[in-house]
Amino acid sequence: MAGHSHFSPANVEEHFEFSSEGKKRIIIAFIAGLVALALGIYLLSKGESGGHEVAAAGHEAANAGHEATNAAEHLSGGAASHQAKAEEHYDWTNRIWANVWLNAVFFTGISVIGMFFVSLQYLSKAGWSSVIKRVPEAFPKFLYYSLPILLVVFFFKGDVIFHWMHHGVTEVGSENYDKIIAGKAGYLNKNFFMARLVVFGALWIILWNMLRKKSIEEDLVGGTEIFTKLVRLGVAFIVIFGASSSMFAWDWVMSIDTHWFSTMFGWYMFSSWHVTGLAIITLTILLLKDKGYMAYVNENHLHDLGKFMFAFSIFWSYVWFSQFLLIYYANFPEETIYFLERWEGHNKIYKTSEVLNIFFNFFFPFLVLMTRDAKRTSIFLKIACFFIISGHYIDFYQMIMPGVLGKHGGYGLVEFGMLTVFSSAFIYVVSNELTKASLVAKNHPFLTEALHHDI
Repeated sequence: MAGHSHFSPANVEEHFEFSSEGKKRIIIAFIAGLVALALGIYLLSKGESGGHEVAAAGHEAANAGHEATNAAEHLSGGAASHQAKAEEHYDWTNRIWANVWLNAVFFTGISVIGMFFVSLQYLSKAGWSSVIKRVPEAFPKFLYYSLPILLVVFFFKGDVIFHWMHHGVTEVGSENYDKIIAGKAGYLNKNFFMARLVVFGALWIILWNMLRKKSIEEDLVGGTEIFTKLVRLGVAFIVIFGASSSMFAWDWVMSIDTHWFSTMFGWYMFSSWHVTGLAIITLTILLLKDKGYMAYVNENHLHDLGKFMFAFSIFWSYVWFSQFLLIYYANFPEETIYFLERWEGHNKIYKTSEVLNIFFNFFFPFLVLMTRDAKRTSIFLKIACFFIISGHYIDFYQMIMPGVLGKHGGYGLVEFGMLTVFSSAFIYVVSNELTKASLVAKNHPFLTEALHHDI
């Protein structure tokens, strides 16, 4: 069934059909991702744990680790190197778990930003977005998959990701005792970490379910009573997300580099999540329009989405540069080590990623979306979305991999396969959720305004 719509506000209804052909393509992509992942794991096992090679490699890694520690400590005035710590506990399977963690964090962010976007529209009582809200409204369904993955990986393999979970680091007298980590043990401990993840994750899902149910109910009932309830739900979510997004930034990512901290990190990770979510919302709408859906979404709506992507790409750049600049000119050894590891560390891939980070996440979106016409043109928006989504995946790679894998990080079949698996699963889950409600909220009180949106 092709998309069809009538432009009388009382009678705008359109249903997305997730065709068997579409399902088949996504499943094939998922299987291809699994095959690439399996091949990558096989090559990784042969390359890093094969017979006599492992002894030589282990000896070499130990020497390199000591040299790196000395070099890093010299460069940073004695601050401990997290890459060196990663070396001490490295096993070839760590790269697999690091990739699961990276993708679960990345796609959890995209999913919850869908809820954040919708909640923000209700909170600000924005009218223009009522014709597009069903797209981001479907994203949080993936939280049912990504949050349990985070919980399971943390419970069983947390010590691979987090140095603060290593045995004896908080026990006085232990050879692994670390005074700084011991000082943070009141917050960074396994039970409290899991409690935060479960409680806030459950609140996200509960509030999304309530909002989704009321939103679909509004299609049947109409009036303004449900809209008022949806505004309250949006306010409640924004308050909870304000606290939880920063906590999860500290928990899931910043605590990987346990000695290091940044008071801007909560904003930094939120801005990265947010602009990625905006890019995926925009790309989804453009792809639906290509298939004949959402004809009522005009170039004015696209212009607003383009402005959001443009603005938050600049906001991300501002936070990135501010965080870097404060650390650079203060020149505290315990702070500069974070950037030294990514710029002058063991692995040239991190330096390349850092350069790509700036180009993909600032220069390209800034230049592509600068003009009014570009924000209203499908091809330019798609190009900007591609750079933003790819760039912020690299951004999360830079946040997570150096502290977990040290010199063993890289881009290969494991990374490609894992990203393909998660991407395919996300597309399948969201596409399936889109079929469960009309693509336009036909009884939204501001729908008439949205259909005549002109800027």
